[in-house]
Amino acid sequence: QVQLVESGGGLVQPGGSLRLSCAASGRTFRLNDMGWYRQAPGKQRELVAVIGRGGSTNYADFVKGRFTISRDNARDTVYLQMNNLKPEDTAVYYCKININGDNYWGQGTQVTVSS
Repeated sequence: QVQLVESGGGLVQPGGSLRLSCAASGRTFRLNDMGWYRQAPGKQRELVAVIGRGGSTNYADFVKGRFTISRDNARDTVYLQMNNLKPEDTAVYYCKININGDNYWGQGTQVTVSS
């Protein structure tokens, strides 16, 4: 089986920064894409950023220039550095990984941006 452990969420003021981490363990052979999604209350879950095993990245327009996704293949861990946070970034953030065609989701971590 595969386990995902997320960390790094919390409360931050507008303009502040947070760094999310998601570590995968278990049967992670052939770990491919790793990504972050978010879901705000009353809204659908949406893609934030994704990174391929080779480092190629894709970002949602609303985070370009503010968020950076990265990964450590030796540790099977994906990160999301979030800068210049806005109140509309408030949501539960989920990591998702793909292993040999199967998707696995983390439990989610709350990010709240408020003064």
